[in-house]
Amino acid sequence: MSIDTPPTAYIVDDDPDMRESLEYLIQSVGIATASYSSAAEFLAAFRPSQSGCLICDVRMPEMSGLDLFEILGQSGSRLPVIMITAYADVPMAIRALKLGAAEFIEKPFNAQVILEMIQRVLASDCGRRASLKTWEEFSSRMHSLSDKERTTLDLILSGSPNKSIASRLEITERAIEVRRASIMKKLGTTTFAELVRQVTQYELLFRGQRPDSPVG
Repeated sequence: MSIDTPPTAYIVDDDPDMRESLEYLIQSVGIATASYSSAAEFLAAFRPSQSGCLICDVRMPEMSGLDLFEILGQSGSRLPVIMITAYADVPMAIRALKLGAAEFIEKPFNAQVILEMIQRVLASDCGRRASLKTWEEFSSRMHSLSDKERTTLDLILSGSPNKSIASRLEITERAIEVRRASIMKKLGTTTFAELVRQVTQYELLFRGQRPDSPVG
């Protein structure tokens, strides 16, 4: 996953005037855009690794914005979504928010309001991706541990003193100290507290509860 590519505002709306207006507005503040006339057209071009946000009309023919949002969610995409809605579509937009949409805005909308909304959502997505990259790097560090080091780490995290760990593993306390130093070096930690905090957060991630904050 790359976070180096510039974030893009993806506009999906069957109204060509709305697409053109949004593109012009968003590009005026230096944000890259890509526009699509239908949800199907967007899905054909979209890649989950792309960063940015989706600005999508709720009511479109063939596939609604809500249907598109649900498909993205089912595919595992975490691209933040801003729903554009007419007054009559507000209940649909509220449903989208309950499903995890980042924002929704009613037509007609103020240009400055939607720009601030887009910038806020993009900044949040960038932070999430940076955090994810940090955890992926830490995961690689965890996988660099040998089986013996991982067993020793588990015992350290259980609160067992070196003497007890040494007795259980049938090695010397000095060997435990050497392993502990090796573990901390491989994981990039300098204190015991840092080691416990980072590995604990990693284990939460491993169980599917991804921390929001980067390791550090």
